Amino acid sequence: MTRVRQPQGTRGSLKWIQRAVNCRADGLARELDLVMGDAGQVRWLSPRAEDDYAEYRDDSFLDLIGHPELTGKLADFWPRKGPQWDAVGKGEAGSVLLIEAKAHIGEILSPPSAAGVESRRKIQDALQATALYMGSTPKAPWIDTFYQLANRYAHLHFLRSNGVDARLVLVNFINDEDLGGPKSAGEWRAAYQVVDHVMGIAARNPLGRHVFHIYPSVNDLGEDPVPPA
Repeated sequence: MTRVRQPQGTRGSLKWIQRAVNCRADGLARELDLVMGDAGQVRWLSPRAEDDYAEYRDDSFLDLIGHPELTGKLADFWPRKGPQWDAVGKGEAGSVLLIEAKAHIGEILSPPSAAGVESRRKIQDALQATALYMGSTPKAPWIDTFYQLANRYAHLHFLRSNGVDARLVLVNFINDEDLGGPKSAGEWRAAYQVVDHVMGIAARNPLGRHVFHIYPSVNDLGEDPVPPA
């Protein structure tokens, strides 16, 4: 399935991104506008309560952002079951906002790709092309180390290479006491410094200008009920 229904989140990043999009969308948009400068009013496409909190991937994702013409190119670039985006939005000027949400540092430590031989070859080609574009010199193969973040970078590169004004937003929640998450943006920044070192990503690179970090506090997301799916 390329449209994946989600339960109403009760903890962790699933809970907080659903709450941020459905209950505190204005606050989330303000944070995005602060780091981007041109996000403006964001129209959130997912995860919407009235859409079963669905998350999107592959051709359904391309339909969602209004670029179904890229379906064939995406199939050539990446095998089925590509990234399933935590949230997707559109900025006021039409930019496509790809959201990856985390509530504790352990979520960065994604497992290696479990793709079969043919799919793995296609993934490796895409990751290598992305690393080359970024001028990266990885300390370990991206397909095996921090693979989830690597495939997000690859899809950002794919979209931008095909004329889509896409931005990757890493939403790093703070103060999630239930999961022992970071209490400050500084803790997240330190973790990403390690990630960048292992992935061989320089502070300044051609793709990096389209990658943004924000650090919303779960304490600002309120306790009002999230709309039922």
